[in-house]
Amino acid sequence: MYSKKLTAALAIAALGASGFALADKPGADWISLEQAVEKAKAAGYSQLHSISADDNHWEGEGVKADGKVWEFKMDARTGEMTKEKED
Repeated sequence: MYSKKLTAALAIAALGASGFALADKPGADWISLEQAVEKAKAAGYSQLHSISADDNHWEGEGVKADGKVWEFKMDARTGEMTKEKED
């Protein structure tokens, strides 16, 4: 009985984890995460707090040279900034 409970718990955990991981996954034709980080740095972000795949673009938050925290969206294929706003 213990074994069945453990197996069920692991199955539920695996389903939950895989569902979360697949929620926002970069497309095959996207620039890599590493390239997105480099593009953000080239756009003036000295520190990145986060960057992730979200609805057909890279989305992130970081500190620019002005010392302020900004949010951004980046074209997933080119790395071009499409939206930036102060947080």
